[in-house]
Amino acid sequence: MATAQLTASSISTRSLASFQGLRPLEAVKFGASAGHLRVGAGLTQRSFNGLVVKAATVVTPKYTSLKPLGDRVLVKIKTAEEKTDGGILLPTTSQTKPQGGEVVAIGEGKTVGKTKVDLSVKTGTQVVYSKYAGTELEFNGSKHLILKDDDIVGILETDDVKDLKPLNDRVLIKVAEAEEKTSGGLLLTEATKEKPSIGTVIAVGPGPLDDEGNTKPLSITPGSTVMYSKYAGNDFKGKDGSEYIALRASDVMAVLS
Repeated sequence: MATAQLTASSISTRSLASFQGLRPLEAVKFGASAGHLRVGAGLTQRSFNGLVVKAATVVTPKYTSLKPLGDRVLVKIKTAEEKTDGGILLPTTSQTKPQGGEVVAIGEGKTVGKTKVDLSVKTGTQVVYSKYAGTELEFNGSKHLILKDDDIVGILETDDVKDLKPLNDRVLIKVAEAEEKTSGGLLLTEATKEKPSIGTVIAVGPGPLDDEGNTKPLSITPGSTVMYSKYAGNDFKGKDGSEYIALRASDVMAVLS
C-alpha cells in the first residue's frame, strides 16, 4: 500500500488556520494507517500518532432550542476582530481567535457529595473561556461553544482583560515585563527576550469546591508577586499593551517578597 508523505512544504500551521471553523483536537483524523507526518522546517517536533483537525458541529435548522445538561454551558462566541486598532482590514488567517462570548443557556448544575451546586454563571453573562475548551456548534446561524462550567476562566463585562473576575480556582496575573538587556548589558530583541514567569496577582476567584461542595478560599491574595508555571494558563493583552495571564491557583509555584 502506498504511504502518504506530508512535509513542511505541503502542510503548515498557517494553511490549517485558513480553514473557516476548524480547530485542533477532534473530528477528522489522519492516523498511522492512512499515512504519516514527517516533521520538517517550520514544524515543532512532537510525539503524536496522527494529524487531528476539529470542525464545528452543525445543528440543523429544525432544532430551535438547545438545553445544556449538568454543569455545561452554551456560549455564543464573540465575533473575531476584522480590523486592527488603526483600521486595517485583517485577512481571515490573521484575525484574533475570540476566547469570549455571552452565556445563552446553562445546565441545572451539579452535585458534589450531598450538596447541589449551582453554576458560577447565569444567562446573559459575558465570559472568557479556555482556548481549546468545549465543542463548537453552528446553531441558529451563529457560532456557539458548549463547554463545562469549570472551563470558564472568568467574567468580563468590559472590553479590557484587566477587569476580568476569575471564577473557581483561577487567578489573574499581570505579567512582569521581560528584561531589555542581558547581565552583560547587551540589548535583547523581541525574539530573544525570555518569556517571564513572574507577575503581580490582580484578582483571584472564590476558590475550588471541597468534597462536600463547600468553597475553599484561595491562599493567594491580590497584590502578591508570584512565580508560576511557564506554560500554564491563557495569555491575554490588555488595552494598555500589558500582558496578562489567567491560570489555576495550582499552577502558581511560589510567592516572592
